[in-house]
Amino acid sequence: MIEKINTVAVVGAGYMGGGIAQSLALAGMQVTLADVSAPATHAALERLLKESAQFEEQGLFPKGATETIRANLKAAESIEEAVAGVDFIEEAVPEIPAIKHDVLKRICAAARADAIIGTNTSTLPVHTLAPAVTHPERFLTVHFSNPAPFIPGVELVSGKATDPAIVPVVKDMLVRAKRRGAEVADTPGFVLNRLQYVLLKEAMSIVEEGIASPEDVDTIVSTTFGFRLAFFGPFAIADMAGLDVYANCFKTFEDAYGDRLATPAILKKLVSEGKFGTKTGEGLTGKFTPEQLAGLIAYRNKAYARMGQLMDELGPSPLRQ
Repeated sequence: MIEKINTVAVVGAGYMGGGIAQSLALAGMQVTLADVSAPATHAALERLLKESAQFEEQGLFPKGATETIRANLKAAESIEEAVAGVDFIEEAVPEIPAIKHDVLKRICAAARADAIIGTNTSTLPVHTLAPAVTHPERFLTVHFSNPAPFIPGVELVSGKATDPAIVPVVKDMLVRAKRRGAEVADTPGFVLNRLQYVLLKEAMSIVEEGIASPEDVDTIVSTTFGFRLAFFGPFAIADMAGLDVYANCFKTFEDAYGDRLATPAILKKLVSEGKFGTKTGEGLTGKFTPEQLAGLIAYRNKAYARMGQLMDELGPSPLRQ
C-alpha cells in the first residue's frame, strides 16, 4: 500500500481541477495534468502558470511560487499517460455520472493497481461512482472547494469498499498542501453542500416572502453569523451563545414554522442535563476548563477584530460598488 503520496495526476484541467493541480504542485508534489485532449491540456497548463504569476504579483502566492509550480506541473498527452505510475489520481471532470464513469474506467485501465483514486464531486455519493473503479478499496471522494488554490477545507468521503488505511495517506498529502481534510459519510451532498444549499433555499424563501431583498440578506449573512463562520462552526457558535438561549429561540421558530424548525433532540437533551455550553463548562463541543474558556474568549475577540480590520482594508466587494 502507498504510504506517502509524492506523484499525482489530475484528470480534468478546468477551474477546479486546475486549482487542485496548482495547489499540489506548489506543495512540492510532482503533478501531471490531463484534459479532454492534448491541446486542451497544454492550454490549461499555460493558463495555470499565467494565473500563478498573477497570484504571486498580487501577494496571494508566496514569492517563487510560479517557478515551483512550473517545475512540478506538466501536461500529459492523454489521460492514460498522466495516470501511469503515479501514487494518487484526482478525477475532476464535470458533475455528470456518465462522464465520471467513463473517465474512471480509463483511469483504472492505465493506473497502477495500488494507486489511490479520488473524485472531486460536490454531491454524488461514492457508491454511485465506485462501480466504475477496479479495486474500489483504493477509491474515495476528495472534495476540494472553489476556489481550490485558496479554500483550505476538503471533504473526504469513504465508500463501503474503501480501505480505511488510505485516508491518513490522503490527509497527509492535504496537510502538506496546507489543507484540512474532514471525514464525512457517503450521502448525497455530504456536509458542505447540504448545509450550503439549505442556507440558500431558506434565503430564497425569505426573499420570496418579501421579508428582505437579496442584497440585504447577503449583508446580514456576511456581517453577522457568516462573519463568525470563518473561525467557528455552528456547534461552537451555539456553545458560546448558550444552548439554553438556542432552545428558547427554537420554541419561537417551532411555533411559527412547525416541525421544519422544531427543536433538535440533541439540543433538548443537553439543556435538560444543564449543559448550556461555555457558560456551564460543557456543551455540543465537549467539556471546557476555565483556562480553555479564557483562551477561547481571547481568540474569539482577536479573530473578530482582525476580520473587521480586513473587511475595512479590502472595502466592499465589486458587487457592492
